[in-house]
Amino acid sequence: MVGDRKLPSSAGANEVDAFVREVGKLPTTAKPGGRGRLLFAMDATASREPTWDHACTIQGEMFVAADTLGGLDVRLAFYRGFDEFKVSKWTSDGRELARLMSAVRCLAGRTQIARFLRYAGDQKRESRLDAVVFVGDCCEEDVDAVGHEAGQLGLLGLPVFVFQEGDDRVASRLFPQIAKLTRGAYCRFDRSSPDQLKRLLGAVAAYAAGGRAALLKYGKDQGGAAALLTNQMK
Repeated sequence: MVGDRKLPSSAGANEVDAFVREVGKLPTTAKPGGRGRLLFAMDATASREPTWDHACTIQGEMFVAADTLGGLDVRLAFYRGFDEFKVSKWTSDGRELARLMSAVRCLAGRTQIARFLRYAGDQKRESRLDAVVFVGDCCEEDVDAVGHEAGQLGLLGLPVFVFQEGDDRVASRLFPQIAKLTRGAYCRFDRSSPDQLKRLLGAVAAYAAGGRAALLKYGKDQGGAAALLTNQMK
């Protein structure tokens, strides 16, 4: 799993391909031609403020990647401030998701990773949910409690794709474990690698909407380093 490895802070072409390759090893969760459902969870505490607008501009790649596979429904979740945790309605419109994200302002507060993982589990039990994306930079809570909730998602077969901003010491140890426990994948990013993060999000969306075969097609269509994916997956 990518979750077993620590990647450099700025994911280069090789790291992107390694991430996508690991996603390709996961079992298919969605039927080709059906609509994928993805929970997009973000840390909106004060430390994320410098890069929040950046994140708002790159999420559209998810919809582009999933559009030809039957589409993608996304629900935005974020935590911030004092015990504030909010979730949007489902949307299949990248512009609507961008609007929802741009309306959010980061507020100082502690992380609530265990809470959002627990919410994802509830969603999986109540209705179909194919994958979870989490973007964050740190953890300020009991890591064992977070690990327990991640393990529950693993039992439910719900992969979490974790994108770590920066190099916080606790997050660098915990985030890969979240990915490993949920049978997802993990990668670091920073503001110097927007194109790589767009491709990573696109890969997750392709997987959520169409499974492994759709992921391979996404890598082939992207060209460049992603074009090596087909041979790597054989």
